[in-house]
Amino acid sequence: MEKGEGMLSVEEMRALELNSQYFGVSRLKLMENAGKGVADAISQKFNPKNLKIKIFSGLGGNGGDGFVAARYLAAAGADVEVILLGDPGRISSKEARENWDLLKKLGCARLTCLRESSELGQLDADVIVDAILGTGLKTQLRGLFREAVEAINRSGAFKVAIDVPTGIDSDTGEVMGVAVRADLTLTLHDLKIGMPKAKECGEIVVVDIGIPEKAVTHAGPGDVHIAIKDRAPGSHKGDFGRLLVVGGCPRYVGAPALVALGALRAGVDLAIVAAPEKVAWAINAISPDIITVKLPCEVISSKVLEQLGEEIRSSSGIVLGPGMGNKPETLMAVPKIIGLAGEAKVPVVVDADAIKALSKDPSAIRDANCVVTPHGGEFKILTGAELPEEINARAEVAKQHAKSLGTTILLKGNVDIIASPDGKVKLNSTGNPGMTVGGTGDVLSGILGALLAQGSDPFKAAVAAAFINGYAGDLAAQEKGFQLVASDLLDKIPSVIREIKNQTVCITPLNQN
Repeated sequence: MEKGEGMLSVEEMRALELNSQYFGVSRLKLMENAGKGVADAISQKFNPKNLKIKIFSGLGGNGGDGFVAARYLAAAGADVEVILLGDPGRISSKEARENWDLLKKLGCARLTCLRESSELGQLDADVIVDAILGTGLKTQLRGLFREAVEAINRSGAFKVAIDVPTGIDSDTGEVMGVAVRADLTLTLHDLKIGMPKAKECGEIVVVDIGIPEKAVTHAGPGDVHIAIKDRAPGSHKGDFGRLLVVGGCPRYVGAPALVALGALRAGVDLAIVAAPEKVAWAINAISPDIITVKLPCEVISSKVLEQLGEEIRSSSGIVLGPGMGNKPETLMAVPKIIGLAGEAKVPVVVDADAIKALSKDPSAIRDANCVVTPHGGEFKILTGAELPEEINARAEVAKQHAKSLGTTILLKGNVDIIASPDGKVKLNSTGNPGMTVGGTGDVLSGILGALLAQGSDPFKAAVAAAFINGYAGDLAAQEKGFQLVASDLLDKIPSVIREIKNQTVCITPLNQN
């Protein structure tokens, strides 16, 4: 990613930080790099020797960046005072606390803790650094923070903001009541979406903080963190999605069941399988957790479109194709089912046999909100394209066809490739050779369907689902070796999500590509 090419939202930047930690660059190291980068930029603009610098710091990660900058500026000969807005016992970031304690131990800068705005006084300084909130603001500034920002703005000092001036919503550029009017903003890693709209940023310089390339190009815990919907204590049934699985035929009963169970383990509230009547009864026998709609047919066909339309309109996501079979009447019904989903504005995972149905005319997916999940053979059936072996060349082919088809593609393989119609591409390296067993792709479709049903963006949902599915397989392989069955993954899905939400992901992917 070129700096400034995409511009980052708050959640995307947070995802990169979590991915960095997963790929070996800790948040403590990122904070160290950020603070040093800020100090270097100030030292390049001014002679730091005896320069009077006041650094206003908050209690989170932005404040920690300021603590590190204070250490480097003091070492360069500056007269540095760090003004902490609040009680040091309430510093919320572990990395920031470590750097605060280091400042105290070294004694290289004066440390002042403000709890009341009346303690602000005159700001006699050559440079004031704003390390108060950064990208963390979503509400109007109030109390001590607002008073501090107003005092900073009254000062005649040169003002430097770390990442985003305090008071700016970095996603929109909106001033939340009042904002620091910076002369220079040193934004970390890349521009934030709202920055071009905010004149308060002044001159903007991007500071490289050492986020590794893999954190950008590969799926990681951060991608899952932003795709998984948080659960409030007052949540109700249905708040986390109603997924409809359309599939199954007399030969393939297990596939739609695995999709539904994968979706439930990924957190969807309701998983409903619409299948031919005899298949639906068999699925009921597999699990009492799955609701079934018993279609009056031997195989799915256009004869049941009216009934499917009712189910589609009451769903928030659909998985179409698992175990559906390839009877001519079934394949002819697939574009019509996708069309019904498009009319109802319900996102669809197009999987397995449904992919084959689109080979002659894939226009149905262009008019709907779809994620298509082929393996290499299905990709060739859908597009006619041969996939190269080399991963970057393979990704480029997937990217081209995602654009031409107007849909997100999750190309399954040793390394999964996720490509969006607007040109975004990510790779996923979780997973292992034990996952060649049948059914793991159905579990993946269930996870993906659950995320779509909960409102996640198709590309983000596909990236997160690929990571979760592969990581679940890796946890299962640690326990059982590569002699897996698809249902082994189901019980591991909640563990993966819990680890990611608790930020305790610790295993290295078994697939090192």
